[in-house]
Amino acid sequence: MAGVDISAGTATRRSDDRRLRPYLAFIWPALVVCTALIIFPWLFTIWMSLNDWHIGSARTFIGLENYIKLASDRRFLESIGHTFYFTVLAVFLPLVLGTVSALVFHKKFRGRGFFRTLFIMPMMATPVAVSLVWTMMFHPQLGVLNYLLSLVGLPPSQWVFATSTVIPSLVLVEIWLWTPFVMIIVLGGLASLPTEPYEAALIDGATQWQMFWNITYPLVLPFLVVAMIIRTIDALKAFETIWVICNGGPGTASETLNVYLYAQAFAYNQVGTASAVVVVFFAIIVALSLVLLWARQKAKWA
Repeated sequence: MAGVDISAGTATRRSDDRRLRPYLAFIWPALVVCTALIIFPWLFTIWMSLNDWHIGSARTFIGLENYIKLASDRRFLESIGHTFYFTVLAVFLPLVLGTVSALVFHKKFRGRGFFRTLFIMPMMATPVAVSLVWTMMFHPQLGVLNYLLSLVGLPPSQWVFATSTVIPSLVLVEIWLWTPFVMIIVLGGLASLPTEPYEAALIDGATQWQMFWNITYPLVLPFLVVAMIIRTIDALKAFETIWVICNGGPGTASETLNVYLYAQAFAYNQVGTASAVVVVFFAIIVALSLVLLWARQKAKWA
């Protein structure tokens, strides 16, 4: 019986192989493209990170020395801190404001479609164009932001020209750009919610806050987690606004990992060091993504 079972299993596998063989012609091109565009560049980047390589000069294999130098590079370590500081603010504030905006625009009122369209217009602009506009607004003497502060009796701010306010100022740009994105995701969640729990809550005399905290928030939480995942990965990779507005300055006060990477690769021509930064940066993004995906699994769909 055992021999019969083995032979039958072998025959079944051979039959499956014959059926799959015609489809291999469709699979191989995809594998070649993925290898050429994704796998090979990553392997080449890892290999470059193991070399001391300046653009225009010969390379020298140095093993893990680039990574060891990064571990003691104060500027690199500070750029990690700036990256997380920027990311936390650029994710948390748009999430809160986007949720509030979604709750407002979910209600029916005259002109709701017009105001929704007006609110999402910042998403249509390119980050570079937006950064140039905000650069003029941040100017300490000529910028409109300090003029608005003067109207309410507040002292002028240095905005992106002071080390203590540069990152919060850059986060203002991120809030203006990406709060509409969060609003759209949350609006989709609100539109899919059932009405029965709210009707029952009204009969029981629940307040608006109680209905939000006990009904709306748990049901919309999965949508918020999706928005948080997308915004976190996007904020970690932020480069255009930071580079165009202040080039990572003043000094290195707003130098994130992306800006540090750009400087190493294109300002100092340190290809090996820049490649090591890419590998470390990728490891950080993967680790955060796994944490966020774990959080996504905890946010059960109702």
